[in-house]
Amino acid sequence: MRGAMIFAAGLFAGLAMQVGMAQNTNGGVVMMNHVCISVPNIAEAVTYYTQKMGYREAFRVNDDKGQPRLVYMQISKNTFLELNQANAQRPAGFNHYGLQVENAAQAVARFRKNGVMVSDTNTSDTKAILANITDPYMGRIELAELTPESLHQKAIQNWK
Repeated sequence: MRGAMIFAAGLFAGLAMQVGMAQNTNGGVVMMNHVCISVPNIAEAVTYYTQKMGYREAFRVNDDKGQPRLVYMQISKNTFLELNQANAQRPAGFNHYGLQVENAAQAVARFRKNGVMVSDTNTSDTKAILANITDPYMGRIELAELTPESLHQKAIQNWK
């Protein structure tokens, strides 16, 4: 019996170490959190994605005139579609994708160490800690640390 307990404890310890090491190989990236597209008309896009696709509006950030600057559509508990208003500087179509990271400052340091062009962190209107990677192949990748106060985290917690 004692031998079986020692075997089980060793198996558990080995599994825990393997899981911990596997999580560290991604440099603190938790998952892909969102894709952002710029649209000609945010109100029409929100209507389409809610009524036709069945997504729900998770949250929005308005500009100083009360117009939506961005709207997050929640596809599943942890996956979002970010809608931005298209304009002369931001044409309609794909804008960026967002990676959720455990710690934005550590992710920035790790990516910089690897020679990646990445901005300093800042706190966004959504209360997430963000940084941006300049990707030579597709443009921009947003790194987001979801703080407990972030609108993303609140939407995830309210998912039913």
